[in-house]
Amino acid sequence: MHRLHYFLFFIVVILFSTCKKDLLHLQSVRQISSYSDSDQLNKILFLNDSIGFIVGGQRFYESVILTTHDGGYTWQRKSYPMAGKALHDIVQSPSGALYTCGFDGKLLHSYNTGKTWDFNQIEYFAFTGLAFTDASHAIVVGGVSFGSGIREYIDTFGHLLKRDSLPYQLNRIVMTSDQTGYMCGYGVMMKTTDGGKNWFFLNLQKDDFTAMDIHGDEIWVCGYNGRIFHTANGGDTWTRLRNGNDITIPRYHLNSIVFKDSQHGWAAGENGKLIYTDDAGHHWAEYDKFTNNTLRSMAFCPNGDLLVAGDNGTLFRIAP
Repeated sequence: MHRLHYFLFFIVVILFSTCKKDLLHLQSVRQISSYSDSDQLNKILFLNDSIGFIVGGQRFYESVILTTHDGGYTWQRKSYPMAGKALHDIVQSPSGALYTCGFDGKLLHSYNTGKTWDFNQIEYFAFTGLAFTDASHAIVVGGVSFGSGIREYIDTFGHLLKRDSLPYQLNRIVMTSDQTGYMCGYGVMMKTTDGGKNWFFLNLQKDDFTAMDIHGDEIWVCGYNGRIFHTANGGDTWTRLRNGNDITIPRYHLNSIVFKDSQHGWAAGENGKLIYTDDAGHHWAEYDKFTNNTLRSMAFCPNGDLLVAGDNGTLFRIAP
């Protein structure tokens, strides 16, 4: 009986030691005012060294766009009642116009670098991703309840050209050229090589894939259940860098991932979790917590600082 007790004690000690977090200390963390304590900030986009945007709002009640003209040090908030639902993605089209999409099929576009925005209503659905295949055509994706997804092909005014209903929720879409693009979602990662006409599955499964960071053929993908994958050949083969179901490592729910180069990367998610790797993703360490709010988007500021945004107007500028 005593041997059993010693054995169980030994197992507990081993599990505790292996689950212990590696903690990092941030050099500098600066909270930036978003002028709201209720907005969900979903996507960051910098156009150049000065101008940037963050889109979000409240799911059923408000569309919000934050704008900076000083490289992300200060932001101005503006609400758009004609849309009136949360915005989830923002991109720049090949023509230079800005487009943002969101819940209930809300679509805003600007031809003057965000000074004014025009509204179009597309099909009423929860859209979370937007990408252009050329200057005149775009694809919007989304989904609800994991098992229902949509992919719509639209023109620059939001007119529906084609609609695909799918048995899985889609979260993000990125076109890296007029022919090549990627989509991720609930249990799926897909690729096109013909401008979005056809999509084929890549060999990634068993997570709700929430974000991608793409540098040519090198791609990092994170999942809500904490998995992180990497490919160096455009998705032909993948390496699992982090297993979210491994009981010997901390559990994270991840919403965003960015890499500065092939070695240094960050992932962020629920409860203010921000983790970092300096060995190409093979080992991750957690930063000291600076917020309890869920983090949803990251981007590098023009000077190299990391900008992190999330729930309840959360906005931080970090010197990694």
